[in-house]
Amino acid sequence: MSSYDDDTLPLQPPIRLPGESTLAAAVRAAPLAAELKPEGDDAEVLAAWSGHCRERLAEDEGLLLELIRMFLSREPLKGEAPETLTGLGLVRHAEPYTLSWLGLWVARQIIAETTGQDIPVMGSLADADATALLHGLRAYPESERGEELAGWLKDRDLAQAAAEIGSVLGTVSPLSRAVGVEVLSANLGDEGRRALARRLEEPKLGAVIAARTGRDERQPSPEEIAWVLVDMAAALLEFGGETGEVIESIALGMDAEEQAGTIAILAFGDHPWTGQVLRVFIEHHPDERVSAAARKALRRLRGLADVRG
Repeated sequence: MSSYDDDTLPLQPPIRLPGESTLAAAVRAAPLAAELKPEGDDAEVLAAWSGHCRERLAEDEGLLLELIRMFLSREPLKGEAPETLTGLGLVRHAEPYTLSWLGLWVARQIIAETTGQDIPVMGSLADADATALLHGLRAYPESERGEELAGWLKDRDLAQAAAEIGSVLGTVSPLSRAVGVEVLSANLGDEGRRALARRLEEPKLGAVIAARTGRDERQPSPEEIAWVLVDMAAALLEFGGETGEVIESIALGMDAEEQAGTIAILAFGDHPWTGQVLRVFIEHHPDERVSAAARKALRRLRGLADVRG
C-alpha cells in the first residue's frame, strides 16, 4: 500500500465456501447454465462460469453494485431477487434473499480484481507459512481467528510454531505484526510468550512488542519512539480505520502544540509507513498547526531519505 486513500476498502472478514465440487455442482444447477456448455472438470466449469458472470454483470452496473453491496454488508435484502442474479445462481431465491455460495465466490473474485484485496476463505491458511498466516489473519474477528489458527497449528509443534511466528515479526506489515504479537501473547500460551520475550531486546521490534504487551521494563530509546508511534498508527491505516482513529493513536489526548512537537520527531524514524501516516495528518487534522508540522516533517523525511540513500 503506497498511499492513503479515503476510498480504500477496509479489510473484509473471511468468508466460508464449500469445496470446488460443490461450487461446480451449483454452477451446473444454475438456471442460466445452458448459456454455456457445463463440460470439463470442476475447475474448468468454475473458470468458465466466473468469466461468464463477470461479462453479464459488466453489462448492468446496477446489478454489479448490488452484488458487491450484498457481499460487503453480509445482510439479506427484502423484495424480489433480480432475475439475472438468480439465473446465474448468485443469490438464493428465499425472501429476503441472500448471496449463495456462488455469489460469495464470484463477488470475492471481483473485489480482488478491482481493489487488490484478497479476502480470505476460512480454512485456507492451514498450509501457509507464518508470513502468509499473519497477513491472512489481519481481517479475522477474534472467534474466527481462533478457528483458523487452530487449523494452522494442527500438525505443528507449538514451540516451533511460536518460533516461526516470532521470527517474521520484524519483516511483516504493521497490522500483521500487531496480529502476530497478539497471537503469541494470547493464543499460544507460554511458548508464545517466550517467543515474544526472546525478541524484546531487538531494536524497533522489541519496542513495539513492549508497547503492545505493556512490558514496562523495556523502554524505547529516543530513536525508537517515532518508529513505535508510526507502527501503531500504520496498523490502523492498513486495516482501513477512520482517519480520526489514526490521528488519535498518535495524539493520545495531547493539545495541538504537543501534537505538533510529537509529529516533528516522526521524520527522524525510518519506518516505511511514515509518509503515509504524515499524509493523514496533513490532509485530515483539524488544527493547522499540526498539519503544518506534518508537512514540514514530510519534507524533512524526504530530505533524510535522500541522505540515507
